[in-house]
Amino acid sequence: MSPSQIIVLATPVFFVLIAVELAIGHRRQRNTYHLADAMSSIGLGMLSQTSAVFTRLLRIGIYTALFEHVALWRSDAFWTSLPGWLLALVFYDFCYYWLHRMGHESAVLWAAHAVHHQSQDYNLSTALRQTSSGALLGWVFYVPMALAGVPPLVFGVVALIDLLYQFWVHTEHIPRFQGRLSWFDRWFCSPSNHRVHHAVNDAYLDKNYGGILVVWDRIFGTFKDEDDKEKCVYGTRGLLNSWDPLWANAQVYAGLAHDSWHARSWGDKLRVWLKPPGWRPADVAERFPKPAFDIARMPRYNPAMARATRWFACVQFVLLLAGVSVFLWHADSAPLAHNTAWFAALLATQWALGAVVQGRISMPLALMIEAGALATATSAVGWTEWHLVFKPLTMVIAIILVAACALSISARGRFDAKPWVTMVLALGLSLAGDVFLMLDGLFIPGLVSFLGAHLAYIALFRQGVPWFARRGALVATLAVGTAMYAFLWAGGLPAALRGPVAAYVLVIALMAAQALGRARVLGTSAARMVAVGACFFMVSDSLLATSRFVQPLPMAQFWVLSTYYAAQVLIVWGWLREPVSAPADAAPRVDAPEGMQATHALLDHRRAVPNRPI
Repeated sequence: MSPSQIIVLATPVFFVLIAVELAIGHRRQRNTYHLADAMSSIGLGMLSQTSAVFTRLLRIGIYTALFEHVALWRSDAFWTSLPGWLLALVFYDFCYYWLHRMGHESAVLWAAHAVHHQSQDYNLSTALRQTSSGALLGWVFYVPMALAGVPPLVFGVVALIDLLYQFWVHTEHIPRFQGRLSWFDRWFCSPSNHRVHHAVNDAYLDKNYGGILVVWDRIFGTFKDEDDKEKCVYGTRGLLNSWDPLWANAQVYAGLAHDSWHARSWGDKLRVWLKPPGWRPADVAERFPKPAFDIARMPRYNPAMARATRWFACVQFVLLLAGVSVFLWHADSAPLAHNTAWFAALLATQWALGAVVQGRISMPLALMIEAGALATATSAVGWTEWHLVFKPLTMVIAIILVAACALSISARGRFDAKPWVTMVLALGLSLAGDVFLMLDGLFIPGLVSFLGAHLAYIALFRQGVPWFARRGALVATLAVGTAMYAFLWAGGLPAALRGPVAAYVLVIALMAAQALGRARVLGTSAARMVAVGACFFMVSDSLLATSRFVQPLPMAQFWVLSTYYAAQVLIVWGWLREPVSAPADAAPRVDAPEGMQATHALLDHRRAVPNRPI
């Protein structure tokens, strides 16, 4: 049985214990859970496990190679005996102590470990909140075990034991042990000891690193008792303020990259990554100042959620958990290409869920993203029947979303229908193209449908701005299109298709150029989003043409469809974020874009309330 399968089997136990903790909290009138925070923490745990399918090589693979070739002492019989197992567990916990400690004392290691500390709650769901990048450098700290000849199987088992032990210590409902149990706090990592570790209070900062044994902290001077007079405050000093799982993993890396890029000294560019977290070169701190941390002014991140959004999020979360469980159960025996496709679908679903909870996107847009992700995955793994469902469903959802927003705006009596009709036309022609390309022998009708869709997009992007406002973009896209067409011609493009493909390449290059020019004129993030979507269309069509006419590409369906749906989602999302064109005599709007207002109306945000505890 693989580690992933063990985690799947342990998951019901985790949730039973979370339910027990939640019940105890309600009974004591001291609930420590908030729905969005708990879903975010558990979701990051799911992402950690699904990404580990690909990063396990860095930990187990490198460890196994070192064990096989450079171990200084080999005695499998000893390490698989009871004393050997116990010694291996203590050895692992010692190495873990130093990894954990360096994770708080070196910025690049903190960038990975910070994910576990970002929650402002402290409960059993926090225990599941794990990094997805820890394996990149974490394996280095276990090299001594490989050199000592600890077999990979023993290493993997004790690593799992050490990890599972730490689950129960993430709770506020178990106080410091007193009386005859007080010895436990002195020797082992306990809830009290670990609460101190998670706190951002000055007195508690960077203490109690032990995984199972806290004796390492006592030996190396990093132990701190919990003080009943100073309540622990949880989170990180650089607040995340987001439910985005990708940003949760990237936040600290992005900050380090920013400071390293702007540092004038080459030495400082390196020191940014190696110094303790929070260290910044003087010149960077002067140009990009940050406010000093003040624990008294540490706000809780708790954006409002409508009741419908809460129900939507809960249902989506349960489905996501089921999908992750199935993925992990089969991952070790599945081909890499299949794992990649399903991982991408799960990641897209998880990101969409976080974006809905955060209020960044609407529920229909999330469904569009998820349907597109499932269409891509089912095509990549050869589930043809399901692909025939999800591919058209994606564009149907997009059409319904745009039409519903248009109807919501038109009900206010101030409405210019032309851009909305054009958008629906573009999406409808895209839907027709999707259907034609799914059927054998209908490539030309599919090509014509998408040609019409791109012409509709050009008309849409023309509204309110001049033609090709960014001439450099026009030159660049035409140059890329010309080069791509020459490549296809040289690669064996059939003579009968040279004319239609030339027209198609020209139109899509003009579409991208118009979108880029529009982004320059409007200067908004929404317009830039639309422009990026248009460029993704060029990428998707280039991959499709290369794989069809020149050379079949590895995982071609995955790359073609993932870039295609990225294009459609970005265009729809960006369009709905922008102000809608109004009649010339209408007063200008200074509040939120109407498209976004209509989307919010669909979500009933008027009844949104602060995210209450569970």
